[in-house]
Amino acid sequence: MTLTDDAARTYELDRRHVFHSWSAQAGLDPMVVTRAAGSYVWDGEGNRLLDFSSQLVNTNIGHQHPDVVAAIAEQANKLATIAPQYANDVRSEAARLIAERAPGDLDRVFFTNGGADANEHAVRMARLATGRPKVLSRYRSYHGGTQTAINLTGDPRRWPNDAANAGVVHFFGPYLYRSHFHAQTEAEECERALAHLEQIIELEGPQTIAAVLLEAIPGTAGIMVPPPGYLAGVRELCDRYGIVLIIDEVMTGFGRTGAWFHSATEGVVPDLLTFAKGVNSGYVPLGGVLIGERIAEHFAHRPYPGGLTYSGHPLACAAAVAAINVMDRDVIVENALGIGLEVIAPGLSQLAERHPSVGEVRGLGVFWAIELVSDRNTRTPVAPTGGSSPIMAQAMSTAKSLGLLLFINSNRLHVVPPCTISPSEAQEGLDILDKVLSRVDDLVDEANSPSGA
Repeated sequence: MTLTDDAARTYELDRRHVFHSWSAQAGLDPMVVTRAAGSYVWDGEGNRLLDFSSQLVNTNIGHQHPDVVAAIAEQANKLATIAPQYANDVRSEAARLIAERAPGDLDRVFFTNGGADANEHAVRMARLATGRPKVLSRYRSYHGGTQTAINLTGDPRRWPNDAANAGVVHFFGPYLYRSHFHAQTEAEECERALAHLEQIIELEGPQTIAAVLLEAIPGTAGIMVPPPGYLAGVRELCDRYGIVLIIDEVMTGFGRTGAWFHSATEGVVPDLLTFAKGVNSGYVPLGGVLIGERIAEHFAHRPYPGGLTYSGHPLACAAAVAAINVMDRDVIVENALGIGLEVIAPGLSQLAERHPSVGEVRGLGVFWAIELVSDRNTRTPVAPTGGSSPIMAQAMSTAKSLGLLLFINSNRLHVVPPCTISPSEAQEGLDILDKVLSRVDDLVDEANSPSGA
């Protein structure tokens, strides 16, 4: 098939005028998307693809949910924009709904435009409240593309942006499959990872550390679910040394793991919690910082030196109110949990048994990673950290040719469909993944053969 006339025009203008993120511009060949509905998108040739990526792991309620689209249109007709210094009904209601679902005393919301600036402001709040300069964040993490956020990030995308002056110190988090701590069990990995973090705190000087920033579950970096007790252990270390705990739930929040917030399922209440993405499924850009009593009290009688023109934009907040109400009404969070337990987990386990290129599968809810290796014994990844390879490129193109959009990073295929996905749609995606992995197996065999490339 070929592009329709409209799609061809879209592609032409894109390549002429649009500067794409994280990419060398000359080699790009972006897929044209003409429409979307539910769990599917349509490309410029009229092909329907199952969206197992949720775009950038953010369309938690699926594409074009009619209630949310209607709420945005209604708000646009009522009040399209208003500056953040005024009180506004839909902004207030969005803050209430978000705070009610947050763990512990996280009762106030500072609205941002997305996850990166949420992390920027959370770090600023922590530094101002403690008077300390440093922030600790883990390797194998992602916190956003703005200047502070990219320096907080623990993957190779940080390197070109890292001038070594951001006051960030990185440490190793738990990752049993590739344990830095030579652990054999989750309990060992947890204990040794916490001991490592405490040593970093002691060597850096607790009196210099404003915050520890952690993704509740590292997402882009590999969906490594922390072992039981790890987040609670970090909370205890922060309390012991007077350090602010910031948990980044930009990707995990609002149903992705089968819970409103993963930190709450671990019984952990951070001082600050950042969110975005699933709060309104990206229909209008929105993020924010949930603020606990310790930080709120610091700014009770002194100004917070930060703000955004579009903080709490009424169209974005209307989308959030509608999305959260829909998630409650249609038990979407529970659906994500059930799909994970009943369809994705057993399905991926079966795929791992059938395909020798699968080193490990891991995840929760609708938040899973398949780690691809060329040798299960050595656990050799088929692509470098932060990079790609011909095998991964073939995996992506094979999936697309079979009608499946995947989120791919390094040597991993991420299974991250909308929280609204049905059992039959999830099974459809797994069936296509089976064929994709067969192709990967063949490519690994070719590469490993004496005459292989």
